[in-house]
Amino acid sequence: MTAPTRSLTRKRVDAVVIGASAGGIDALLVLLADLPASWRIPMTVVLHLPENHDSHLAEIFALRLPIAVREAADKMPLVAGSLYFAPPGYHLSIERERCFSLSCEAPVLFSRPSIDVLMASAADAYGPALAGFLLTGANDDGAEGLYRIHLAGGLTAVQEPKEALISIMPNAAIARHAPDHVLPLRDLRALLLQLEAAHAH
Repeated sequence: MTAPTRSLTRKRVDAVVIGASAGGIDALLVLLADLPASWRIPMTVVLHLPENHDSHLAEIFALRLPIAVREAADKMPLVAGSLYFAPPGYHLSIERERCFSLSCEAPVLFSRPSIDVLMASAADAYGPALAGFLLTGANDDGAEGLYRIHLAGGLTAVQEPKEALISIMPNAAIARHAPDHVLPLRDLRALLLQLEAAHAH
């Protein structure tokens, strides 16, 4: 049984963080499909990847989206209208100055980069002006991070577990707290567009 979906009655969101694991690339392609070139909210993604391989996520999504897409680097500031991917083998954090920080600390829940690390740091940096989205995946990474966003007053959204390729990650998040939204990907995409529209006003 999924948590109830609540109406969107939040104030302006200044950043979005997204976590996914197994099945995540296909899920992201649906979530981020047809974004307008006028997109302004910076978005940061942690997708679990093998540590010893180069990531081509930025290149893959840059070919499909009309916004700036890049791999996050240490001390790089978050810029409006950009999509960032965590590099493999490093934890990615967002500092209070709203720039990125990379670290080689131990994996969290066998994952580096860790969704929890990104989300918890982003919650500290953005507080209630943050939205977190958690998608398909095969472990519990992201459940605690999404809860930290909730505690900071931010918006939390989880992919409907029945739709997810692997439901472990969404179910873990729902078990940790009742997210604001539990929706299939196409409805999560509509929510993302609502957040962008609210940000623009």
